[in-house]
Amino acid sequence: MGEILGIGATHYPPGLVPDEYKPWPLIRMLKTNRIPEHMKNPANWPAEMQAEWGNDEGITAHKAHRAKVFNAFRKLREEIDAFNPDFIVLWGDDQYENFREDIIPPFCVLAYDQIDFQPYHRIGDRPNVWDEPKDKVFSVPGHQAAGRYLTRRLIEQGVDMAYAYKPLHEKAGLGHAFANTLLFLDLDRKGFNYPVLPVAVNCYGSNVVRMRGGAEVFEEELDPPSPTPRRCFEVGQATARALIDSPYRVVLMASSSWSHAFLTEKNSWVYPDLEADRVLLEALRKGEYDTWKNWTLHQVENSGQQETLNWQCLVGAMAELDRRPDYLEWAECWSFNAPKCLAVFK
Repeated sequence: MGEILGIGATHYPPGLVPDEYKPWPLIRMLKTNRIPEHMKNPANWPAEMQAEWGNDEGITAHKAHRAKVFNAFRKLREEIDAFNPDFIVLWGDDQYENFREDIIPPFCVLAYDQIDFQPYHRIGDRPNVWDEPKDKVFSVPGHQAAGRYLTRRLIEQGVDMAYAYKPLHEKAGLGHAFANTLLFLDLDRKGFNYPVLPVAVNCYGSNVVRMRGGAEVFEEELDPPSPTPRRCFEVGQATARALIDSPYRVVLMASSSWSHAFLTEKNSWVYPDLEADRVLLEALRKGEYDTWKNWTLHQVENSGQQETLNWQCLVGAMAELDRRPDYLEWAECWSFNAPKCLAVFK
């Protein structure tokens, strides 16, 4: 019989760069034509956002935000080390990185033998907080045998799971949802050698090709939708059943922030939908998982919560195992694109 530890995390791109570079996703959006002119003026933002922005464009507030998230990551690392898994299943979104116009699978098990990646190419000319070389290559072991096992067992349960043994388009080796998470799990650079089995989720659905992984719209016509929250929940349930019936000790981890400002049209793409996020947070805290399962794709897209589909997989797995969070950290924000949730389910 297998053993499972549940972990919720974030891949938080601004966490990679020093604070003096400010909350750059918002700065980027303010330069686009998508935001109405009046919303480019901080005087028209919600009071909470103005307070966070302060007189230094969010630098002071972001330092506290980053510290809260990083302290939580150290807690996650402690729990993973104590559990000592055979491998980590990591649900993450692919944003026009490995999967592009030639194929966009709803889900895909990345059953690689070895994972080599160069994460700093995505942060442009900005330095990273570890002051490491821009071309540094990181390596973690994959787990192809576990990938074969999981894919087989999911297909047997009626999940038509795609799989791959090598990258397709991702020249950096691994999409940022996975790569950034691994960097943060080794904040103190003591090494991270647990085998990793990434599972890509098409969270961006109707925007994945038309926005090409960024904030600009290149095509007016919508792409086909992502899998529904309920389907992601069911994939998580099936994953838990497959692995609890295995000889493995496994961490099941989802990595994403929650509602994203640049995806939330009703807020003029300036700030996230914290009201919707708080509903999911409270349901998670109480273990009321039907709230998650019954969340609709319309709600997801209306609230810029596309990346919570990764968490739907995790929540489905924890519902299957009847787990509640033993540790839950919530880093709310207005100016830093998206709030972050970090959790441990023992």
